[in-house]
Parts: sequence; C-alpha cells; structure tokens
Amino acid sequence: MDDTDLTQRVRELRAKGSSPKEIARALGVSPGKVAPLIRAIAATDTTPIAERELVGCWVSPGWQDGLSFDPRPGWSDGEPGEARVGGIVSVLVARQELRHRVSVCGYLVDTFCLGVKNAIGPTVMDHHGVHGFVSQYFTAYHASPVEVPLELAQHLVFGAVDYARNLGFEPHPDFGAAAGHLGSWAGPSAIVFGRGGKPFYVEGPYDDPSAVMKTLERSVGRGNFHFLVGVRQQAGGLYSLPVPLG
Repeated sequence: MDDTDLTQRVRELRAKGSSPKEIARALGVSPGKVAPLIRAIAATDTTPIAERELVGCWVSPGWQDGLSFDPRPGWSDGEPGEARVGGIVSVLVARQELRHRVSVCGYLVDTFCLGVKNAIGPTVMDHHGVHGFVSQYFTAYHASPVEVPLELAQHLVFGAVDYARNLGFEPHPDFGAAAGHLGSWAGPSAIVFGRGGKPFYVEGPYDDPSAVMKTLERSVGRGNFHFLVGVRQQAGGLYSLPVPLG
C-alpha cells in the first residue's frame, strides 16, 4: 500500500486502541515505519482535551470537612463514618484519549490555605487500567474515593487556586499541564475555602513555613489566620501526591 493508505490504516488501528507493535504486525511493516506515522497523527489531533469525553472524576472522602457551600446534586462526600483529613483533598480526572486509551490528571489541594500543592499528568493508560490507577492514587486514604460530577472538581480545584492566589500563593508549577482536564470554568466557586472561612496553614514536608507565614501576614494581617507548624508530615503521608506506576 502507498503512504496515504498506510497512514489511514494506522489512524484507524490507533483509534481502536492498538499499540504500535500491534499495528506493525497487523499491517506487515516494521515498528520503525509505524512510529513516525503515529507521532504525525497525534500532532494533527486538534481536539482540546477539555472537549474529550469524560471517563470519570473522583475526590477523596471527607473533602468538605471545614468548608461550607450550598448543597448541589451529586456533591457527596462519601459514607458517614469515613476517616477525615480536613483541608487536604485529592482529585482525579480521567478523559478519553483514544478508543481504548485514557488520559488522567491528579491534583493535591490544600483547601484551607495554599491551593494546589502538587499535580500529576497527563498520564495515558489503557482503559482497563483506570480502576487500578484510581485505587493506587487514593491509597493514602482509609476509605474509598467518591465519584463526583466534574463540576465539583472544578469548584474545588479552580476555586482553591483562586483562594490561594488572593492570599499570595501560586499553584504548583505542574498544575498548568494538568489544568486542561478540568475543562473551562469561569467561577466564582460555590465553596467557601479556609477552615470555617479563615486561612488555616498546616506545615507540609516541603514547605518553607517562615515564607508562608510572612505571606499571610502581608495578605490578611497578623491574627487573621490560624496555623500549625513544627510538626512535619512524613513523606508518603497525605501531603504526598501518589506517583503513577509505569
């Protein structure tokens, strides 16, 4: 077959979720001939990630502890009696990449003060691997994650970013690459951030507490925020964003 026919066949097989090796075998060509065609096809896919089909959206149990908001449909925080970790929320969003491939992004959010402390992705995986990835991502919590509408993830993540920026804190540098999975959002958030509406800083393992305290004093004034410093969380605890495998 000529190059045009080959490219079209590669496109069709890739859309079905076939790997480069599977495509090469099916078409009787070398993987080296298939690889540049796959890259070229990916480069011409101009569909914004925010417009791709939503596969799922999950948050950690107890996400609403210390926060207030007007109840909305689907904004569940999980079953009663689950372990709570107020102020630290993990969010995971998965969108369709190809027919059998999924792109996933995760966000570690401090809803009481600092906003997005970490982000991962986009991480692309087989559709069948999503369930295991979700379990791994929320492994630091002692209860199952809660599947929620994308709207809640937007209000949590973008809202926390806006709240933190007003206090003088920018989101983690990796947030820019992951933000697109959340879709477009105009705000403002329906959630009142801070513990009881007031900034509450809890020192994390990678923070500079002195710099954070000075920033809060400049933005809201001494005595207008609460803090807990001097007891650092252990790496691998809830302040650590789970790292994807593979």
